[in-house]
Amino acid sequence: METTAQALAFDRKNLSDQTLLELYESLIVPRRIEEKMLILLRQGKISKWFSGWGQEAISIGVVNALQADEFILPMHRNLGIFTGRNMPLDRLFAQFQGKLSGFTKGRDRSFHFGSIEHHVVGMISHLGPQLAIADGIALADKLSQEKKVTVVFSGDGASSEGDFHEGLNVAAVWKLPVIFVVEHNGYGLSTPSEEQFAFKNFTDKGPGYGMETLRIQGNNVLEVYTAIKTLAEDIRQNPRPILVEAITFRMRGHEEASGTKYVPKQLMEDWSRLDPVENYERYLEEIGILDEKAKERINKKVKKAINDGLDVAFAEEAISPNLETELTDVYAPFAQEVISASENSPMSEKRLVDAISDGLRQSMEKYPNLILMGQDIGEYGGVFKITDGFKAQFGADRVRNTPLCESAIIGAGLGLSIKGYKAMVEMQFADFVSVGFNQIVNNLAKIHYRWGQQADVVIRMPTGAGMAAGPFHSQSNEAWFFHTPGLKIVYPSNPYDAKGLLNAAIEDPNPYLYFEHKGMYRSISSEIPDAYYTVEIGKAALAREGNQVSIITYGMGVHWALKAVEELGISADILDLRTLLPWDKEAIKATVKKTGKVIFLQEDCLNGGIGAEICAWISEHCFEYLDAPVMREGSLDTPVPFAPNLEKQFLPVERFTKKLKLLSEF
Repeated sequence: METTAQALAFDRKNLSDQTLLELYESLIVPRRIEEKMLILLRQGKISKWFSGWGQEAISIGVVNALQADEFILPMHRNLGIFTGRNMPLDRLFAQFQGKLSGFTKGRDRSFHFGSIEHHVVGMISHLGPQLAIADGIALADKLSQEKKVTVVFSGDGASSEGDFHEGLNVAAVWKLPVIFVVEHNGYGLSTPSEEQFAFKNFTDKGPGYGMETLRIQGNNVLEVYTAIKTLAEDIRQNPRPILVEAITFRMRGHEEASGTKYVPKQLMEDWSRLDPVENYERYLEEIGILDEKAKERINKKVKKAINDGLDVAFAEEAISPNLETELTDVYAPFAQEVISASENSPMSEKRLVDAISDGLRQSMEKYPNLILMGQDIGEYGGVFKITDGFKAQFGADRVRNTPLCESAIIGAGLGLSIKGYKAMVEMQFADFVSVGFNQIVNNLAKIHYRWGQQADVVIRMPTGAGMAAGPFHSQSNEAWFFHTPGLKIVYPSNPYDAKGLLNAAIEDPNPYLYFEHKGMYRSISSEIPDAYYTVEIGKAALAREGNQVSIITYGMGVHWALKAVEELGISADILDLRTLLPWDKEAIKATVKKTGKVIFLQEDCLNGGIGAEICAWISEHCFEYLDAPVMREGSLDTPVPFAPNLEKQFLPVERFTKKLKLLSEF
């Protein structure tokens, strides 16, 4: 990377003396904190530091250019965003030290947090997903007709991630009021720009997305401030995304331990002459706005605030773990009140597909802030026609066809949630969720535990085999998510539960995965209430009662189990879990205690499935009630095959029937 100029040319335009001095003080704060943190790091009083030394002008220019209630999504080197939003320094320092009064209560480090009060949404270590969240926040502003702009940061290294492409593409297609600021600082950890991408400037990328671009000198606080302020004023009136490339340089290591030995010495010297603080300070002195007395006064004030904040943070005792608090904070608080349809409510025969559509439509009517997003869900009605007619009824703003980018759409759902909306995201097939996996397990699932932000997002997952659709349209992947704290998972086996569980999931402000078996869409039907109702989350139900054995299952497994007990003439409890996370331990214990013989049936592959966990729990907690080994059956540990005969062998139906007979005779 080359330096772009030999000197910084400041142009105050029509800015007042007061604004120039306010920018100076704002710029000084992160630099003085940086200086202090490097001392504390050497003293062993903090454990790690990601330095933004030399890049402060970007954060300070941006944060001062925006309105206080406009969201900013910063990265590692944007300390100035947090200080510029006037976050209390004692809480900020407590955050760095893992103290209880920090923004994440000691659960995450450095800038991995957000604060709705300050309109800041912090990063996760995976970097790229931030851009999609910004899209969702901007979408909410656009839907609410708020004339606001959202700014999201990316480093030049993070731009190599697919989330960068998805975030820009969605914003461009939907004309979202987002400013994407790429801090082009030359290195991704130790990897130079030329080993990250083949183009020279990010402004070359904008036209490919149909997006305007602007390149600015990131070390010039006045250029950053005036550019962002001008763009923001324009975008508020004419919503659209703009890509801003801020040319700068990282003067210290990726984090302090990694150093900068890999950086050519001459390059470091050239950029040191473009220091944003020193150059701006010199400029203010030259034009007579800043003198030694004023400089001393400002620095004294800033240093006192820093030292006072550190004193408070250091005085705070180390966290004393509270088990109940840790477990409770995984989910946003929500006490479900089950809504029952009245006894005289009209009933209609509905297939599973109709029940899902019915529930979704009634939830759209109940919640005007519910937004549906997915591929082909608009006029086409989705590949399974769940949303057929929805666009005509609710409009294109609320029933949104999306580009083919699952990660960005899930992230946008989270962004909508941050602004108080509800989001339903339809995976065209559950298999495709793999390309949105990170957003689910690292953003949706963890965000409330980390900093108290709810993720009011339901992801619908058309799942399951039996239609000869092969390995990429037939997988049962619920176990991928069963291991992730912070998610809730439901899986109905009948139309009544399908409608009630979907409504309940949408009511709850926590993130849900809603699995719906494609093979049951039009093959299973029953009479259900026409009115809106919900089913209790976390509560299993007996699909059949008996006393010889207990079959614990869910989804299509319920119907396989019903058929097997009929064929074998066995008296069995068939316990339909309905909710996979959290699962109903009391109901499981009750049926085990009743029959003493248990088999778990799942369509998913056997190894590492949900049945393995539940069977292990039964062995540990219900051993005294058992009269036989705990058994389980599932599909083969292979990908789902295409040919019908191979798929039949893959599925557990025949193996389950044989094992059930064996268990009943034990």
